[in-house]
Amino acid sequence: MNGPKAELYAHDLSAATWRKSSASAGEGNCVETADLPGGIAVRDSKKTHLEPLRFTTAEWDAFRTGMLRGEL
Repeated sequence: MNGPKAELYAHDLSAATWRKSSASAGEGNCVETADLPGGIAVRDSKKTHLEPLRFTTAEWDAFRTGMLRGEL
C-alpha cells in the first residue's frame, strides 16, 4: 500500500481521541471516529482491540454526503 492510504495506516492511534455520536444508545452498539491528518479512523466501540478502518478525507466526505442524502 502506498499514497494517502499508506500514510493513514502509518499513524499510531494509541493516543487518538475517539468520539461517538451523542445519539448513540448506551448499549455499546456504536461506531467511534478519530481525526487523523488527511483522514479519519473508524472502529466498533465493542471491539476496540481490532484494527480501525481508515478513510481519506475525500472518502469520508463522500460517505457522509451519501448518508445525508439517503443513498445508503
